Amino acid sequence: MSPFSQCLVTLRTRYGIRQGELADLVGYEQSYISALEVGLKGPPTLEFVKRLSEALSISSEEKQYLHEALLASQRKFTIELDAREDVYWMFRDLREQLPELSEVQVRVIRDILRLHDPQQRQILKPMRCAKRRNTEEVAM
Repeated sequence: MSPFSQCLVTLRTRYGIRQGELADLVGYEQSYISALEVGLKGPPTLEFVKRLSEALSISSEEKQYLHEALLASQRKFTIELDAREDVYWMFRDLREQLPELSEVQVRVIRDILRLHDPQQRQILKPMRCAKRRNTEEVAM
């Protein structure tokens, strides 16, 4: 289940409405809502998200999470034209191994990707260098 699918199910159940009722509120078919929730359809358009936000009068925090889930649920990825060759090889390896990655491997890859994020600086604690002692300082 994609992050958007999970978010949609959570919002709908939190607000206590059925798929058919949500479909009526946002102006889409119930089958489309169902397909979104089970992940048969890719993430919807921004227009759908806007209608959903307005129909449920969701909070700004819920709206932000919904948009983050939408971005996280994109299934296609495009490598920039000016990407280095090793980036292409990395994505080839990832594409081949993605179906077999364990939860731990995914978590490690995500942790590595967060290393450059200024919001995650606490991960990168500087290492302290040990002070060298000269032979006179060492008590024997």
